[in-house]
Amino acid sequence: MQGINKQGTTSSGNMDAFWMPFTANSQFKSAPRMLVSAEGMYYTSEDKRKILDGTAGLWCCNAGHGRHEISEAVASQIHNLDFAPTFQMGHPLPFEFAESLSEIAPSGLNRVFFTNSGSESVDTALKIALAYQRCIGQGTRTRLIGRERGYHGVGFGGISVGGIVNNRKTFGSLLTGVDHLPHTLSIENSGFSKGLPDYDPGWAESLNNIVTLHDASNIAAVIVEPIAGSTGVILPPKGYLKRLREICTQHGILLIFDEVITGFGRIGSPFAAQEFDVKPDIITTAKGLTNGAIPMGAVFVSDEIYQAMVAPDSQAIELFHGYTYSGHPVAAAAGLATLDIYRNENLYTRAAELSDYWEQAVHSLKGLPHVKDLRNYGLIAGIELEGIAGKPGSRAFQVFTKCFEKGALIRVTGDIIALSPPLIIEKQHIDDLFTLIADVLQNIDYKE
Repeated sequence: MQGINKQGTTSSGNMDAFWMPFTANSQFKSAPRMLVSAEGMYYTSEDKRKILDGTAGLWCCNAGHGRHEISEAVASQIHNLDFAPTFQMGHPLPFEFAESLSEIAPSGLNRVFFTNSGSESVDTALKIALAYQRCIGQGTRTRLIGRERGYHGVGFGGISVGGIVNNRKTFGSLLTGVDHLPHTLSIENSGFSKGLPDYDPGWAESLNNIVTLHDASNIAAVIVEPIAGSTGVILPPKGYLKRLREICTQHGILLIFDEVITGFGRIGSPFAAQEFDVKPDIITTAKGLTNGAIPMGAVFVSDEIYQAMVAPDSQAIELFHGYTYSGHPVAAAAGLATLDIYRNENLYTRAAELSDYWEQAVHSLKGLPHVKDLRNYGLIAGIELEGIAGKPGSRAFQVFTKCFEKGALIRVTGDIIALSPPLIIEKQHIDDLFTLIADVLQNIDYKE
């Protein structure tokens, strides 16, 4: 029987069964890039090379890899209690974990609903928003508003409010009653900006146009990423998020922040809501919640929403929604251990401490061949490259594969390189990462 051998390497012919997500399967399986172990800032490839992690796995391993505190907590918990239901039953860990999360959440967002992924967190948030509006007698508020180039996971709710065309175009009509705000990227007017750009032609005001079109009485919620990540790092201009909050408050519309990427210290505060001093009504999270060790997501909900929906003397189920693994004991154990690491190692604020050094490294790439724009905030960077005519995404993918060959893992979306390293990164790692990327950009022989 063919399979994975004891060293974790693949034997020939055993790759056909796995239909890989968000991957050109035939291309990958013709020349696999396999990772077999990880420690600290580095993966180890199948051919035993050290690969500097420039992406925190997939935006999730904020505390780096191989954290024994997490693996030991997981092993202990799975030995003691592998699974327990949370439908009309309970076990201690999700209650303890929710309390710990509420301590770092923005003030007033103290209620936590557990999911298994960012996609589930988004669909949960949208359903809570709709249910809440109905609960308070605003049942006509059914429209949802997302944003162009937004990414909110791959559930039908998430791709409906999302705005990345390839995630939407093959799946039919999706949810009805959805509108989209314009995205906030203008390379012509704010290219190579450092931190939040100044240029803003009034993007937030487009929400008023949608309100005028449909009337506020029909709009339930707006969902945005404070910093759009998966589309290639699009930053909000200064004051944009505050203005969105003002308009939503004026019209009784809930504001949802998708912080699956920005949560847990990625931009220098526990959450972007705190970093930008804007309080949404709901926050969606996942990824860094358990440092990527066990799949889990969490939705933070305002006390106002929870108290409106959960009557203290009710004997009935208030929200007919949930997942078999909501509050899974092993995932909760991983999450508690992760929060301990974040707190003990001051990782919530480390991105702020390194942001200036990171920014200088990012913008050192200005002027290199085909670099069209550079964007950064906290420990996030977007490097936009000029595309190859007729081959969208080809240039960045070639950079991606060459970087892997030379010893660094980056992420690409279209012709944009997105970087989001573990928060334990040191200045020497930053130097090494950008020296390698610069070398590739200067010397790569593109297949035009």
